[in-house]
Amino acid sequence: MRLALRSAVALCAAVALAPFVSPAAADSPAGPDAGAAGAAWAATEDGAQQYPNVFIEWDVPITMSDGTVLKSNVYHPAGADGRPIATPTPTIVNLTPYTKLGSMIGDSLISIPWLSDAVMQVARDIDLSGTPFSGITDLTRALGGGLLRNFTVDRQLIKSGYTQVVVDVRGTGFSQGIWDTLGAREQQDSVEVIDWASRQPWSTGRIGMNGVSYSGLNQLQVAAKNPPALETIFPVVPSRNPFRDLVAPGGAIGIAFMPAWLAVVNGGKLVPDLTALARGQFDTKWLTDRLADPLTFVDALVNILITPSIDQLSPKVQQLLRADGPLRQAWETDPARITVPTFVTGGWHDVFVNSQADVYRRIPLPPGQKQLFVGDGYHISNGNESGRPGLPPRMDVLQRAWFDKWLKGIDNGIDEYGPVTVRQHGGGWITAPSFPRPGAEHRRMYLSAASSGTSAGSVHDGSLFTAPAPSVDRLTVAPGVASLCSRDAAQESVGVLSIIDACGKDSRIQELDGLTFTSAPVAEPTGISGPIAVHLNTIQDATDGYWVTTVNDVAPDGRSTVLSSGQLVASLRQIDESRSTRAATGDYTDPVPDLSLDTRQPTVPGEATQLDISVPGIEAVLQPGHRLRVDVYALNLPKGLPPTPLLVESGLRPQHLLLDPAVPSYLNIPVCGNPGW
Repeated sequence: MRLALRSAVALCAAVALAPFVSPAAADSPAGPDAGAAGAAWAATEDGAQQYPNVFIEWDVPITMSDGTVLKSNVYHPAGADGRPIATPTPTIVNLTPYTKLGSMIGDSLISIPWLSDAVMQVARDIDLSGTPFSGITDLTRALGGGLLRNFTVDRQLIKSGYTQVVVDVRGTGFSQGIWDTLGAREQQDSVEVIDWASRQPWSTGRIGMNGVSYSGLNQLQVAAKNPPALETIFPVVPSRNPFRDLVAPGGAIGIAFMPAWLAVVNGGKLVPDLTALARGQFDTKWLTDRLADPLTFVDALVNILITPSIDQLSPKVQQLLRADGPLRQAWETDPARITVPTFVTGGWHDVFVNSQADVYRRIPLPPGQKQLFVGDGYHISNGNESGRPGLPPRMDVLQRAWFDKWLKGIDNGIDEYGPVTVRQHGGGWITAPSFPRPGAEHRRMYLSAASSGTSAGSVHDGSLFTAPAPSVDRLTVAPGVASLCSRDAAQESVGVLSIIDACGKDSRIQELDGLTFTSAPVAEPTGISGPIAVHLNTIQDATDGYWVTTVNDVAPDGRSTVLSSGQLVASLRQIDESRSTRAATGDYTDPVPDLSLDTRQPTVPGEATQLDISVPGIEAVLQPGHRLRVDVYALNLPKGLPPTPLLVESGLRPQHLLLDPAVPSYLNIPVCGNPGW
């Protein structure tokens, strides 16, 4: 047992020290860049394809079992004469709420001969590193990292012998119906679309799925239903539970992403089919459906933000705030039911980060048939570090290799890649056999009021120790707005605010409103791998409160960089033990709150209330001289604002952290190596 433990710790430490490229044989896909295999994948995607052209069938109707007609564009490989080939091909399905019109426009922009390739190369080459706006580089390189082909249409993929079907989901684009927003009816539509595609004369009956964000979520949903024709999926930045990840993480409402997202989808679904109108074939059923529900979910968002008491909330909102509500039940996907090869990609600061590694862990397939790929990016910067020596292949290259393997049976080695390929904060890209890495052990770091001497600008400069401090201290933190310039604000804006380094890459502005607790510097490279939990002993002056924690890497020059963050509305603290995990010590490693009005527990003013806050897992290495820090805040705009009835109860009053050795507050963090604390 002791030898096995030493071996696991050695592996953990070795990976923490790994450079950008793990050692690999020349012909092996091992290592983040996949070596010679990765170069071959890129050459396959970028080279001349089997067919020279693409033929598009516009607005192909697909009738659902309830009579609703969805509209699709079908992209076929075509010969030199421009006509679609007669040979059936494997088929890729993308179901999108962002409209197939939007996909067509995006595809057109990246398919202009010579010009598009030149623009993409410029996007890859822009480098503002070392400037206050280096975050711009992350966004531009994502454009050149293949993500647009995942989001729209990959013509290279089609020309190589695939048919791609892009479908407007029910109630969006040119499709009839009421937008069901990932609900049960929409999921049934996905099953029926896959069946329809598999039975068309141009299809071999072998179906894969691709797409980004929403179109990644619905891939997980339908894969868990196991339609017979579906053989593989490639979800980019997906979620298995959008309520917990985005709508109300920790019980607080995201007030930046949700309004903007609803505006985009609701605006897009109101654009009529002008071509059909000009032909005198306008779909009046489409118009009737849009008039019946022009602004899906906007009523619920407005209701939860303006209603002062729980009993006045609308029935729709009441259902969302109860764990057994039908829409919340429909939104939760069980990855344990997925049986087809799945390549999950994400970002450590993506809005859905809490799901991505969890999906990988829960899928009951051997490594290789399931893959996890996570960069140090946001929702719209996936693939920003790719396609260069020592870096992973582009997103479109990985997608192509994945489909070639599982839909065409080409033995290209993609199943030997990874299986876990991640960007390690403080290091580089690494490959690992699992996430968390073998050898990572959770340990407590206790919050203390003793000064660390490292954070003069915070509300209070405290310390992190390996044992509780003997004194009893009470620290106070009040809600503030400095979080508007923070990594969480960058996350909530899907990466837009990350262009300002002082917000996205340094927390010292946000820390003006927070309590900071900082460790001694580490003596050697120290890995962090896996989910994190923060246990706080709190006191509210009201019947509710709101607590936010971040876990940071503090550099010798004082820069404080958020690794991950969590939040929790105090009255929604009841933990769902069936979803949560604990270490052998009994400490939570991932405490998952119920987030339901049915289990709500108002706090008692003046009395201590213990909270367990889940912080999404991270892969990081603290370099010698760096420190670990926990920040504690009482507000997190714009990522989270408690529902207005709970906000009214809190009164936005100052909140108190009770540091008592008898009931300590602590960080439970998975560590590799010997930090020397």
